[in-house]
Amino acid sequence: MAGSAPSTIEAPVEETVVGTDTPWLVIVWNDPVNLQNYVVMVLQKLFGYSLEKATRLMLEVHNDGKSVVSHGTREKAEIDVARLHAAGLWATMERDRA
Repeated sequence: MAGSAPSTIEAPVEETVVGTDTPWLVIVWNDPVNLQNYVVMVLQKLFGYSLEKATRLMLEVHNDGKSVVSHGTREKAEIDVARLHAAGLWATMERDRA
């Protein structure tokens, strides 16, 4: 099939693709059940945090009602939330908006 070549070439349109690897945040919420030293111990055990970092995160939970304790892919966040639930902590995950 004979034809003329197009006189202009259009640039591809950029699209924003949001995949499952977009960073997700894992949030621990304050609760009336767990003692502060238990929360510190769980954060150290599950995430390998130092005593200082685990204590800082626990104090955020206590004072602000919540703290971001982990982040990563959706799959990692789902696993972290499940592990926190298994330890008796209230945790959720949400997509990082930053």
